[in-house]
Amino acid sequence: QLQASGGGLVQPGGSLRLSCAASGFTLDYYGIGWFRQAPGKEREFVAAARWRGSSIYYSDSVKGRFTISRDNAKTAIYLQMNSLKPEDTAVYYCAASPTAPITSAVRYPQSYAYWGQGTQVTVSS
Repeated sequence: QLQASGGGLVQPGGSLRLSCAASGFTLDYYGIGWFRQAPGKEREFVAAARWRGSSIYYSDSVKGRFTISRDNAKTAIYLQMNSLKPEDTAVYYCAASPTAPITSAVRYPQSYAYWGQGTQVTVSS
């Protein structure tokens, strides 16, 4: 089970840090990711990484502003979001797969077996 938290209301230009805790298993060797879904839109890829190795991927819309990371205990992943924009407003979901998706598949929701419940991020003045 994955539990996402850390969402909220923030002004444009502000920052938030999302957390996603795994319970009942560790994330070692997993592929991990963050997705978001705005009202009336499809779920959109944000960022992904492999627990083992240095491969990290970002969507063009968040590259340079968002950072995906993981903890040493192998039970949590994070999404640091800086320079937030109104268009970043969405429900954010964490995801994990026991078999890390290949590079060409990291941005597809169907590549991930486990999902958190989502946390709302609203960027507004």
